[in-house]
Amino acid sequence: MTSCRQVTRREMLALASALPLGAWIAGRGVAAEPAAALGLGFSLYGMRSLPLADALTVCAEIGYDCVELPVMKDWPADSAGFDKPQRETLKRQLTDRGLRLSALMENLPIFGDEDAHRQNLQRLRLAGDVAHALWNSPGPPIVETILGGKPAQWPEVKGQMARRLEDWSKVAEAAGIVVAIKAHVGGAMHLPGHPAELVKQLNSKWIRAAYDFSHFRLRDVELPASIATLAPLSVFVHVKDAAGDASKVRFLLPGEGDIDYVALIRGLVQSGYRGDVVVEVSGQIHGKAGYDPKQAARASYRPLALAMKTAGVSRH
Repeated sequence: MTSCRQVTRREMLALASALPLGAWIAGRGVAAEPAAALGLGFSLYGMRSLPLADALTVCAEIGYDCVELPVMKDWPADSAGFDKPQRETLKRQLTDRGLRLSALMENLPIFGDEDAHRQNLQRLRLAGDVAHALWNSPGPPIVETILGGKPAQWPEVKGQMARRLEDWSKVAEAAGIVVAIKAHVGGAMHLPGHPAELVKQLNSKWIRAAYDFSHFRLRDVELPASIATLAPLSVFVHVKDAAGDASKVRFLLPGEGDIDYVALIRGLVQSGYRGDVVVEVSGQIHGKAGYDPKQAARASYRPLALAMKTAGVSRH
């Protein structure tokens, strides 16, 4: 089943690349291009309490197309300890359940001394090893991470971030992975223009962006503006809802807030994005007592699957 999906995705990408890109579609009156296809996934960041095999089964039974695998330190698939037999087992489980691996999740704060920088580079190499052992999607594996820092630091630290990302780019190229850097409402890189500026400055196909509108919603950035700025540079998309503002952050499951997912999906398609849209359950939610990962995955799937259907976007 997985191999069939891979072929379909390649065909869709080839067809989509030959089509002219439309302008931003704000609202619900215009259908997306017929050839547009996106994957709908769930990040296993929201299923830490479940064995990996059980988490995959849940995602497949709900109807997700793909999953994101956390490989951070002390997680079940920590890249430093996830050995060859475990990788082979997980790849077989992905295949058996008809799921693709959409990305690997890391958490690599880019600030710190030179030793911390070297450790980050080694974590990227390890993530690359795991990614290539498991990868069953077209294109090079994607490793997604936030970069840390504080919002007020951006003007002073963006130069340092760019210099260190140059080293990341060299490691990523050698490892054959694409690193997707994600803005965070509480991080130094917290507006759509920030990762866009770094990606453009580096001009490397190995360092791209990850797009997550929930963080920009908390910064009072409009959806169309955020997509126009960042989506064309993005290789990965997280979705979740949000309420409040930067001073009082509250993340929600998709559909529990006011984000217009039909407009979001149409905007992504019109920007040229053809990758996966992956649910991320915030630690604010999955860290609470009584959290049910299965229920969260089911509740998140419904509004997003409906939004894709309403937007006229097929699935891969």
